Amino acid sequence: MLNRSDLHPYQETAVAHIVDNDAAGLFLDMGLGKTVTALTAIQYLIDCLEVRKVLAIAPKRVAENVWHTEVDNWAHLEGLRVVRVIGSERQRIHALNKDADVYLLSRDNVVWMVGHYGGTSAPFDMLVIDESSSFKNRKAKRFQALRQIRNSFSRVVLLTGTPAPQGLIDLWAQVYLLDGGQRLGKFITHYREDYFRKGYGHFAKWELREDAKQRIFDKIGDICISMEAKDYLDLPKRIDNIVEIVFPEALAKKYKDFERDQILEFLAANGDGVEVTALNAAALTNKLLQFANGAVYDKNMDYHQVHALKLAEAEGIVEGAEGQPVLIAYTYKHDLALLTKKLKKYNPVHIKEKDSVERWNRGEIRVLLMHPASGGHGLNLQAGGHIACWFGQTWSLELYQQFNARLDRQGQTQSVILHHLVAVGTMDEDVLKAQSRKDGEQQALIAAVKSRIAEYTRK
Repeated sequence: MLNRSDLHPYQETAVAHIVDNDAAGLFLDMGLGKTVTALTAIQYLIDCLEVRKVLAIAPKRVAENVWHTEVDNWAHLEGLRVVRVIGSERQRIHALNKDADVYLLSRDNVVWMVGHYGGTSAPFDMLVIDESSSFKNRKAKRFQALRQIRNSFSRVVLLTGTPAPQGLIDLWAQVYLLDGGQRLGKFITHYREDYFRKGYGHFAKWELREDAKQRIFDKIGDICISMEAKDYLDLPKRIDNIVEIVFPEALAKKYKDFERDQILEFLAANGDGVEVTALNAAALTNKLLQFANGAVYDKNMDYHQVHALKLAEAEGIVEGAEGQPVLIAYTYKHDLALLTKKLKKYNPVHIKEKDSVERWNRGEIRVLLMHPASGGHGLNLQAGGHIACWFGQTWSLELYQQFNARLDRQGQTQSVILHHLVAVGTMDEDVLKAQSRKDGEQQALIAAVKSRIAEYTRK
C-alpha cells in the first residue's frame, strides 16, 4: 500500500491548488494521478471540517472501477468512505441514502439525480467532475441539469486532460460550472464574440482570434492549473497506466471454465506427462489471451465475440484524450476488426495504409492501429503523439519495448503515457508480470502453462 509520501511533487502542488481554491480546475494529462490527487484534497478538507459530503461525477467505467480502487491503494485515504451510486434506480437511491463522504455518480445519471432531489438543489457541499469535457456541450441535458444545482456546492473541482486548441470553443460550459460565468462570461454568445470568429462557408467552424488562446488562459489561470502540465510539473519521462478490467461474475466463471477446458484438452492431446515447450505453450496461451481481449477463433478461424469490455475501455481512453492522437497496439485480426468498428467515429487508420506514418506525424490521425510485429521497429512516431494503448498483451519483451520506443524516443516533447488494458484473473496478468520482470519469452510462456496444469490436475 502506498503512502502520501509517495505522491509526486506536482501532485502535492495540485492538492494545494484544490484546497486553496473554492473553484479549482486540474487540466492535466492522463496518467498523472488526478484521482488520488482529488481524493487527497477531499480527505484534507473533510478532516478540517470544511467539507461534509462530496458528489463526484465520472464516466461509468471510472465511477465503477477507478475511485474506490485508489482509496484501497493509498494508506492516507483509508478512512475515506466512498459509495458508488450505480445500478438500478432502487440501488442508486439506496446508495444516496448511505452515510458516506464521497458519492460516485455515473455522468449518465446526472439528470436522474437532479430530478431525484427536486431539480433545484442537492445535499452536497462539494462537486468533483472527472473528465469534465463530458460537460462541454451547453445544450446537453446533463449540463443543463447540473447548471440548475450549481449553487448547491461551495466547492467545485474539474478534472480533465489538456484541452486541444481546436476544442477551446467548448471550454465555456466547463468553466461556467466551475465559476458560474465569472471569467468567460455568463453567455456563450459573449464568449464567442470576445475570442472567436466564424469561418467562411455553410459548415464553417468557430476559429480562435489572434492571441485569444492566451487571453482565455490568462482569464482562468488563477483557478486552473496550467493547460499544459509539462510547462510547470516535474513529470516522469514515461507513465505506465495499468487499466484493470474486472469481469462480471458470470463472465469470470466463463473464462475459468474456458481455461480449464483448454488445459484438459491440451493434456488429452499430448498426454499427462507432456513436456511443455514454447511452441505448444504459445498455442495454448493464445486462446486464453484471445478470450481476455474479447473474441476467440474457432477451428475454421472464424471469431466469436465473448465480451466488449476492452473495447469500451479503449473508446474511453480515446475519448479522454480530448482530441490528442492515440496509438493502439492490437494482437489478433479480430482485435483490429472490432476496434475499427468500435472506434468508427474517430476514423481509425491502420499503420499499413498509405502515408499513415506521415499523416500521423502531421497530427492528422486521431487513432492509429498497429500490430507490434509489423510496426515495432524503425518507425519514428514521436512527432505525432505521446499516448499509446496496449489493447492486448504480448509475451515478446522485444516487441513490447520496440513498440513503446516508437513514441518514447529522442525528439518526444511530452511525457509518454502507456495504457495497458489488463483483464483481471486472466492470462493478461501473467504477461504483465513477465514484462515487469523482463523475463524471456519462452521461460515465461512455459511457466504460465505449467502453473495452469498444476492447478487443474491437483488432486
